[in-house]
Amino acid sequence: MMQIFKTRKDSEPAVTEKTEVIEAGCWIQLFNPTEEELFAVTQKCTIPPDFLKAALDDEERPRIDYDEGVALIVMDIPVTNANAEINNLTTHPLGVIMTNDHIITVCSRQTQILDDFIAGKVRHFNTIKKTRFLFQIFYRNASNYLHHLRQIEKSISRIEVDLHRSMKNEELFQMMELEKSLIYFSTSLKSNEAVLERILRTKPLKMYEEDAELLEDVIIENKQAMEMSQIYSHILNSMTETFATIVSNNLNIVMKFLASVTIILAVPTMIASFYGMNVVDLPLSQAPLAFETIFGISVMISLCLGILMWKKKMF
Repeated sequence: MMQIFKTRKDSEPAVTEKTEVIEAGCWIQLFNPTEEELFAVTQKCTIPPDFLKAALDDEERPRIDYDEGVALIVMDIPVTNANAEINNLTTHPLGVIMTNDHIITVCSRQTQILDDFIAGKVRHFNTIKKTRFLFQIFYRNASNYLHHLRQIEKSISRIEVDLHRSMKNEELFQMMELEKSLIYFSTSLKSNEAVLERILRTKPLKMYEEDAELLEDVIIENKQAMEMSQIYSHILNSMTETFATIVSNNLNIVMKFLASVTIILAVPTMIASFYGMNVVDLPLSQAPLAFETIFGISVMISLCLGILMWKKKMF
């Protein structure tokens, strides 16, 4: 799908409106585009076809590329993977292409980050100021990472409470999915940071003083998200190791208890086995109350053995 937006100069404050014509100073948004839409944008804006298709590759990594005055910036954005059996978070490439007259965003799916610009939730948004628009996308992206990380923190706290009550496979699977999401986040945030650092170091884009300040804010926000991702990843790893130790310890306690019960029950079983043999002249075999006497002796021996093992804290 293709949508075109442009900020009008003749209005105060500036208003961004949807338009049907690709013209200078407009923003072209492409998500899950068709081949016809890609071809039309390529011809109209004079863009290398590979630039438009780069962000449509799920394996594309964040990077910067240039070709004849056209800049391609690829970043990773957080998305919810609803196709899995358990909903988890992953990352997906978003491409931003900047020409002298246009800015184009390309993604294989619709994203809330760009929807916020369309809905007017971003202050000082202007399609004509392309560099600032790019940094605003980066800033909203880092803020979106932070939002998802706070949700992950709440999920970790909820799972911890559930595991204190009862240890089920469902909670352990959820911890595994959260850990996988944090790995994706950490990797993508590091890659985004490398792109931002390169922009700051080489200054490939035309920037005003306000743009440079915004870029520094973006780098700080991205680093904060990266640090939070690493902290939550360490917490989750510690939780996983702790509960694995608890499960192992509980298993040892159960096995210890069962072994003690087996030893206690072995005494009457052994005595009953002796008297079950086809042997004459066993002690008390001819007594009037032989069964009751032998049973009582077996019980007394088992009780004494059980008390002794209990005092030794064997169970």
